[in-house]
Amino acid sequence: MSRRDDGPALETRRLLLRPWSDDDFEPFAALNADPRVMEHFPALMDRATSDAQATRWRAMFAEHGLGMWAAEEKDGAPFIGFVGLSIPAFEAAFTPCVEVGWRLAADYWGRGYAAEAALASHAFGFGSLGLARIVSYTARRNLRSEAVMQRLGMKREAKGDFIHPLVPAGHRLAWHVLYAIDRADWDQSSSMARMMPA
Repeated sequence: MSRRDDGPALETRRLLLRPWSDDDFEPFAALNADPRVMEHFPALMDRATSDAQATRWRAMFAEHGLGMWAAEEKDGAPFIGFVGLSIPAFEAAFTPCVEVGWRLAADYWGRGYAAEAALASHAFGFGSLGLARIVSYTARRNLRSEAVMQRLGMKREAKGDFIHPLVPAGHRLAWHVLYAIDRADWDQSSSMARMMPA
């Protein structure tokens, strides 16, 4: 891990997770305006809303020492979306907490990038930050994201399923599923991974 003035950066085999730059705002806005990417969100984002979210991710590192990194391919695209850790801005039975999340441009789906970067985020959270637990959640209809959570070794907490308070009441995407992993399970899965032959 390296650190820059505006926050930490992580490397995986194929990706760089880094602080946001001004150049990221335009492709991020395009991603947030893509109906494929935003299928499981209540609405597409306009440019102002998208810019505001990217600005919040930038500020979160300074305030909390964690956040959503801009993701780039080491040998390819300079921006493919975001992956990282955040503190949810709403109240639920499982908050306060730290969430692992991701949103990638549709052209980069199906390559294992979300899981690869989220695993690095777990390592940063449990290792560098000393977190005890990390959660993830998504709309019940979002089976693609659920599959990533399962690949991360996260466990479904069905009793924790909830109506997202920031989704309009009665919306088809209001119900969310909750997954979580604690430090002990992460330590065990990481130890097993290190014992596997390269």
